[in-house]
Amino acid sequence: MKKSKIIFWSTTILIFLFEGVMPALTSQTELAKEGIRHLGYPDYFGVMLTVFKVLGSLALIIPAVPKRVKEWAYAGFAIDFIAAFVSTAVVDGFGPVLLLPVFFMVVLVLSYIHYHKLNSDI
Repeated sequence: MKKSKIIFWSTTILIFLFEGVMPALTSQTELAKEGIRHLGYPDYFGVMLTVFKVLGSLALIIPAVPKRVKEWAYAGFAIDFIAAFVSTAVVDGFGPVLLLPVFFMVVLVLSYIHYHKLNSDI
C-alpha cells in the first residue's frame, strides 16, 4: 500500500506541475501562443486548453474531489496527450519531440492505476 501511495502521489504531482502549474504560468507567452499556431489551432484554443488543464490537474490533486470527476479528468488528460501526439506527428513528422506526450501518458496511466489501487473497496 505504501508503494502505491508513493507512486500515485509522485506521478500525480508530476501531472499537476507540468499540466496545471506550467500552463497556468506560461500560456500567455509568445512562445506558447506560437506553439498553438504552429500546430494549426486558433489562439482561443490555447486559452481553453489551459483552463481545462488547470481544472483537471486540480481535480486530480485535491483528495475531496468526487471519484467521478477524477475519472473525467484522467480521461481528459488521456485525450489531451493522444491529441498532442497526433497533432505533432502530423505537423512535424515523427521525431524525438513525440516522446513528451508518450512520457506523460505513461505517467498518467501509472497515476490512474495506483489511484484505483488506493481506492479499491477490497
